[in-house]
Amino acid sequence: MTLCSLGHLQNYELMKEKKTVSFRDYTSDDFNEVMNLWKLTGMGAKERGDDNEVIMRTLNAGGKFIIMQQNTKIIGTAWLTHDNRRTFLHHFGVLPDFQGQGLSKKLMNECMKLIKEIGYQVKLEVNKENFKALNLYRKYSFLDFSDYELMILRKISD
Repeated sequence: MTLCSLGHLQNYELMKEKKTVSFRDYTSDDFNEVMNLWKLTGMGAKERGDDNEVIMRTLNAGGKFIIMQQNTKIIGTAWLTHDNRRTFLHHFGVLPDFQGQGLSKKLMNECMKLIKEIGYQVKLEVNKENFKALNLYRKYSFLDFSDYELMILRKISD
């Protein structure tokens, strides 16, 4: 093998290694990096009230929080909670720099494994203008309910 072809082989191995992703559970130490990902993907906002305490409370109640990482960098999240009737998929997203590489499908496959284990219907909400996400969810047979309005009360006033 020539030195030149060895260099190409090493570059190929590095490229191959960079594309490898892994999944793990959320820990409290992940919060700042997760919050940054949520801000970069438009999923994070103070009024949502999603802080580390809320995440940990849902995990202690049987929820799941999937971290998708490349090497040690968090590049995607999916948060699953349930009400003993339905599973809710929240904060599903991949960092913008990593989008368009099929990683959302890998993350969704990981979610679907857990959802199947939990055994409840799954429900999510998605912005009507987020066509990439809508297309992904439709590929997994999620149904649109165009005759429903989404409503939320973020804070109960006195």
